[in-house]
Amino acid sequence: MSRLRVINLGLPKSGTTTLGQALAASGLKVADWKIHDHQTEIEELRNDFVGRLMYRGYFKKGDPLHFMHEFDAFTEISMIARGFNEWPQTDWGLLSTIIDKHPGAKFLYSSRPPENLVDSMLRWSNLGKRRLPMYQVPGMPEGYGYEVDELIRWIDGHQRFCRRVFEGTDKFLEYDITDPDAPQQIGEFLGIEIKWWGKANDQAERIAEKLAAGKKP
Repeated sequence: MSRLRVINLGLPKSGTTTLGQALAASGLKVADWKIHDHQTEIEELRNDFVGRLMYRGYFKKGDPLHFMHEFDAFTEISMIARGFNEWPQTDWGLLSTIIDKHPGAKFLYSSRPPENLVDSMLRWSNLGKRRLPMYQVPGMPEGYGYEVDELIRWIDGHQRFCRRVFEGTDKFLEYDITDPDAPQQIGEFLGIEIKWWGKANDQAERIAEKLAAGKKP
């Protein structure tokens, strides 16, 4: 039986941290955005980013997961900070290579209502107000994204991309993080019991809101 590998195609602030914690609590080894020191004995992986490692594996070894063989699930794979701007979830060449190299791979798309997702992006540090509009993000060139409607259009475009490229396959599940049935849907899709579900970044979002308003957290 092919090994289960889980790749989330969701955008930042779409519940990726919640998904990561849920899968970790359910027995999978999870890489969420970054490989932390305690997660690996491989020195070269420590403090590197999932998106960068995927592209390194893709171009250097022909397998996006080559350098992360010890991990089962990848719940936030984009990177837009510190001069890096990488979005594997928008790259069909990379995604199709994962399918070819890893027959047991399954793809999730964590979503939430676009208006709510934009609101969360705008409240999270400078993600929605500065980084997204200033970088050349796939599907949204530099200079776009300052308006709420533009961010919504970008989110909608990514959603339609994911639906189209995975149309007709049983390897793809789109779910809404606000749906109370989401844990059951994910568990049935992956063939595992989801043992925890919640809102992982609730407190962090409240702190970010206060800082943005000039208040003490």
